[in-house]
Amino acid sequence: MEWIAALLFIAVIVILLAGFPVAFTLAGTALLFAAGGVLAGNFNEALLSGLPNRLFGIMTNETLMAVPLFVFMGVTLERARIAEDLLETLSSLFGSLRGGLGISVTIVGMLLAASTGIVGATVVTMGLLSLPTMLRRGYSPEVAAGTICASGTLGQIIPPSIILVMLGDVMTTAYQQAQLEMGIFSPKTVSVGDLFAGALIPGLLLVLLYVVYIVSVAYFKPESMPAHVREPDEQVSFAKVLRALLPPLLLIFAVLGSILGGFATPTEAAGVGGMGALLLAVSRRELNLERLREIMRSTLRISSMVFMILIGASIFSLVFRGYGGDDGVRAVLEGIPGGMAGAVIAVMLVMFLLGFVLDFIEITFVVVPIVGPVLLAMGLDPVWLGIMIAINLQTSFLTPPFGFALFYLRGVAPPSVTTAQIYRGAIPFVGIQILALILLAVFPDLITWLPGKIYGS
Repeated sequence: MEWIAALLFIAVIVILLAGFPVAFTLAGTALLFAAGGVLAGNFNEALLSGLPNRLFGIMTNETLMAVPLFVFMGVTLERARIAEDLLETLSSLFGSLRGGLGISVTIVGMLLAASTGIVGATVVTMGLLSLPTMLRRGYSPEVAAGTICASGTLGQIIPPSIILVMLGDVMTTAYQQAQLEMGIFSPKTVSVGDLFAGALIPGLLLVLLYVVYIVSVAYFKPESMPAHVREPDEQVSFAKVLRALLPPLLLIFAVLGSILGGFATPTEAAGVGGMGALLLAVSRRELNLERLREIMRSTLRISSMVFMILIGASIFSLVFRGYGGDDGVRAVLEGIPGGMAGAVIAVMLVMFLLGFVLDFIEITFVVVPIVGPVLLAMGLDPVWLGIMIAINLQTSFLTPPFGFALFYLRGVAPPSVTTAQIYRGAIPFVGIQILALILLAVFPDLITWLPGKIYGS
């Protein structure tokens, strides 16, 4: 019955492209296929009795409790106008250098990624704040748009990233399943902390590659990044830099340091981050009752979306496996020429293409549970695979013509910046992302070294 599982997967993709809500598409299509299978005698209805336990497991999953807390932290920091202060200060600091404003945008994108972790919010905020300034100072629209989109997507990989929290939960299940299939009945686990540690060096590597590219463009094409003549009122003092950088850095170190140091679980650290973000907003006089209501509504909306998709994906996964879809995927991947390397390349290519039409949440909850156990059973390191998937999805966020980050920027960019210019600006950064993926594939220690040092795994 593997062909029915394949038909189920295709049906879900087609219905999603038609614009139906993701969570209800996943659950509804799967249940319709299950009902048809029961009537035809091709599906064991006893499998559906496992649904209540699956849903209860989602509700009581302590790791997933970190998702709404990190969302709350990110939304609060967005409302606290952190980005505005950082951009203003760093622009004054680096603005007189050729390409300095582009470097400032990249650094602010990195700091926002480590404090908010919400790609859409970061791209929109950076687009509203920095794009007019970059254009006014003579930056080419392509360079400005590409820099903003690329730096905004760093929230996908730099911890504490929401996608890494969700991937950590999914990869744990996949890794345990893979080990049981290999006859290992006391399986090891992979934690969100492992993925956070594994993502740190790749995330900083991407930032470094972005900065190198910006400096190179400033050197070889100086007309696209003119130097800015600093006005007397744009002088920046050390105290001003410290005042802008210290609060978000302290919050980042408190959250990440407590996780990597083993002092707190990701969920506990997310609680610390949420409280820290609230205190930061209060200290900046950016929090009132109405804004707090907005923060709570936004957090509830995003968190509800994530968990509804997770429930729908859980139902889909159950029916997909009931039709033998996991056996079909295993047979296909094992039959690909090139062995393990060929299977990894094929899966990465499929995920990259799916990233054009599906959000990272759907891919994490739908595709990873299907292919993860098969790839891990081939002997891949779960932390390495998780980070490669995260960067791959980040790349699809940037790739024209369907990259979500490009749509986010298009929504806030002035009419003078054309869609074609946004696409052209993003292409070099897509190349940088692919280069980073190749480097991490050739040198896997860039991912696995730090988790091994911290956790001894």
